[in-house]
This record gives sequence, structure tokens and C-alpha cells, in this order.
Amino acid sequence: MSVRPVEFAARDGFRLGGMLYRPAQPNGRAVLVNSAVGVRQQFYSAFAAFLEERGFTVLTYDYRGIAASLHGHVRDLPARIRDWAQLDAAAALEELARAAPGARLLAIGHSFGGNGLGLVPGNERLAGAVFVGVQSGYWRHWRGTGRIGMWFLTHLLLPGVSRALGYVPAALFGQGEDLPAGVASEWAAWCRNPHYAAGALGSAGYAGFKAPIRSYWIADDRYAPRAAAEAILKEYSSAPSEVVAVDPAAHGGGSIGHFGFFRERFRNSLWREAAEWLERS
Repeated sequence: MSVRPVEFAARDGFRLGGMLYRPAQPNGRAVLVNSAVGVRQQFYSAFAAFLEERGFTVLTYDYRGIAASLHGHVRDLPARIRDWAQLDAAAALEELARAAPGARLLAIGHSFGGNGLGLVPGNERLAGAVFVGVQSGYWRHWRGTGRIGMWFLTHLLLPGVSRALGYVPAALFGQGEDLPAGVASEWAAWCRNPHYAAGALGSAGYAGFKAPIRSYWIADDRYAPRAAAEAILKEYSSAPSEVVAVDPAAHGGGSIGHFGFFRERFRNSLWREAAEWLERS
């Protein structure tokens, strides 16, 4: 396995850090891994290495303000969550295409990494996408106490903390990396819109995406209820899509939740199934 760190410029020149996985025997396909909000690229390293073993060229990277793409204190970064898609993910896709010329380009989207894909310039270059825990963040897609929690998070907590501190100290509460204020506040605003980012910024990039999508919905994922997972696929109205429901009981028991798909214990089940789908795309 050949893995090396890479640095490349986002569309506005901001320096981004990533990891490039080059297979010994390329299969003609290259995969961009788009992370969830506040999740370091290292979280996906075992999964990326697994894909590399099967012949995929793989690029992981951090959005601006996260881990290898954080320069200084997050409080001083004037970033919005749209920048992660329109400037960072777009540049990462271009970097992957340069690293694997002629390869079929594919994407793995985890949570925001999939629900923001409709905002990425150049997404028409993708031949397919696997979604994991991808959802519309509109708060009414949750039920019961989950709906109350999402309302509080998106109407009060994130906007209030962003204004008060100039950033969101998510790491303090074990919720991933700290977030720039503009990222958190804009994401909260999207979650108050019935059509999420497509409603806030326009639906053209979603409706124009025509590549097939396989979306893994995890039955015990409290961050992505089924209604939310199905709602985001409606925004990708031109893409052939399928929802694959994953029951934790059918995969050895225990919780999978929003993050468990990327644990190595699923190497011979969920990982292999996703890789085989990408190989056919």
C-alpha cells in the first residue's frame, strides 16, 4: 500500500491537507471520501486502505478549519459550511482527478459529505456515490424528543454559541472537532429550511446530479432518521437512488449508529458490499 500526505489549494487558495492512497494495481476507479461535520479524515483511514487494497485510488481530506486544514485558531477562520462543499470538496475532486487521470470518479459521502454533494461544482464528473448516514437536516424530519432536540440545537444552541464564543467548542463535549462560527450558524440555518441546503442555496446542483446513489440507512442512527435519509434523496431528483436499510441485529448485534459503518469489523460485510457496488459503477 502506498499512502502519502498531500496538500492542495481550495478554489479560493486556502491550503487543505489530505491523504492519497495509491494502489499497486489500479482498477480504473478513484474515490473521494467526503467527511461528516467535525470529523477528521483519519476516521476513514481504515476504510480508505481497504478500498486501496481492492485497486481504488482514494483521497481523504479535511475541510478548512478541521485538523490538517486548520491554520491558527478556529475562532479566527471566517468559513461557512457552503465553503466546505463549493470550495474544498470541489478542489479535492479536482486533486483526485489529477492523481488518477482517466479513472472513473466516485464518491463516499458520510452525513454532510453526501448531503452537501449537490453544492459541489463538478459533481457531474462523478459516476456514482455511496452515502452513509446522509440526511436532510431539516428538524421536522425527526420525531418525539429527537425533534425537540433538533429544534433546540438549530434554533438556539448553535446560533447562540457561535455568536457568544466566535466558534463552537464541539470537542469539549465529545462531538468531534471544534467548528468555525460561520460553519455552525449556516448549517443551523439550513436545518430550519424544509429543503435544507437546496432550499437555502438553490436546487440546481442537486437536481442536475444524475449518477446513481446507494444510500446506507442505519436503523439505530439517531442523527439520520429514515424520513431524513429519504428526504435528501428527493433533492437528488435526477439520480437513480436506492436506500439500503442496515439492521444492527443482522450484523452481529450491538450499536452501529451514525459512525459505526466505518469500523473495521464491517470489512467483510458492509465494506465489501459497498466496494463491490463501486466496482460496478
